[in-house]
Amino acid sequence: MENRVVITGEGSISPLGLSSQSLWDNLIGGVSGIRLIKQFDTENLSVKIAGEISDFNPSEFFDRKQERKLDRYTMFALVAAEEAIKQSGIDSSEAGVILGVGIGGMHTLEEQHSRVENRGQRGVSPQFIPKMIANIAGSQIAIKYGFHGPNYAVTTACSSATDAIGMAYQLIQSGQTNVVISGGCEAGITPLTLSGFANMKALSTHNDNPTEASKPFDKNRDGFILSEGAGILVLESLEHAEKRNATILGEIVGYGCTNDAYHVTQPDNDSKSATKAINLALENSNLNPADIDYINAHGTSTYYNDMLETQAIKQAFGNHAEQLLVSSTKSMTGHLLGAAGAIEAITCIHALNQGIIPPTINYNTPDPECDLNYVPNKHVKKDINIAMSNSFGFGGHNSVLVFKKF
Repeated sequence: MENRVVITGEGSISPLGLSSQSLWDNLIGGVSGIRLIKQFDTENLSVKIAGEISDFNPSEFFDRKQERKLDRYTMFALVAAEEAIKQSGIDSSEAGVILGVGIGGMHTLEEQHSRVENRGQRGVSPQFIPKMIANIAGSQIAIKYGFHGPNYAVTTACSSATDAIGMAYQLIQSGQTNVVISGGCEAGITPLTLSGFANMKALSTHNDNPTEASKPFDKNRDGFILSEGAGILVLESLEHAEKRNATILGEIVGYGCTNDAYHVTQPDNDSKSATKAINLALENSNLNPADIDYINAHGTSTYYNDMLETQAIKQAFGNHAEQLLVSSTKSMTGHLLGAAGAIEAITCIHALNQGIIPPTINYNTPDPECDLNYVPNKHVKKDINIAMSNSFGFGGHNSVLVFKKF
């Protein structure tokens, strides 16, 4: 018999605040976290806006010795994990840690590359490798809390956190472990990363009006907004959570993933594999399309993603697609890459518990090819029981989670 998998803790740090509650409050308020970049000089860059966590001060969370050993993305993971673990009250040496990380320690990589260019080998810190590698955030969480269970990083670009949560769900469901700390973390706002995405023409260039730059599903969308942060969930078997009288925030009931096998950056034009990922998640959850009330869309504000995600939803849900509430909270948070799915999973849990659907802000000009109900510009109050979260990533990754009100 398969275990039911529940969520008992959540933590986040994002452009909308240093906690899950501030994230939620700003989402339902329709507040944008997109601003002009302050971390570095953007004079010679075409893109000057991002979803920076401008109020994050590492010294408030870490001492100087710790700061020297941690990349920004790992700091985010530790801060979000502390909130989630504290809320959960979990204390299990057998807990696992599975995190999604799209890129890893880019701040460290760029800093150390500059040092080796200017000073040679002597200039490179012995902490360079263990600060940069993508698995180290999960390892740092395990070291801090003494978690000896399965521990690994999942890297599937923008689907990373969703896949990490999905794999954690499967581990618990199959009985291999009872507790997994899961989610995603990312800190990719650097000159190199920004330049790479900009040269792909993937980013919005609405530098003069940052808060209106991310406009998923709007006809005038022109690219996504690079953001940073982390989202962490504590997942447990229902039996384990009930045995310790934990407060249960919600339940994960389904997961599906596929690959387009088509192109490294562009989604497949027929959305067939994305549609299949949705269908697999529905099948895994033993639900029918009509059971889904809300979809937190991948909704990046890029031309192809938004059009083809709409197509996938319509193909998977048929006539029920017209009844769905679909919103992209990336209109407010920007795109947290490997952490996006975790932030959006937390959003789904709040939507289920609060009976409030966050909006897609900056939706002003409808696109005939994006013709669903995107909850434009203002949240909607509605009691819902089932929510779905879509994540699609470079490399053709399609990943979908299904959450149920507990």
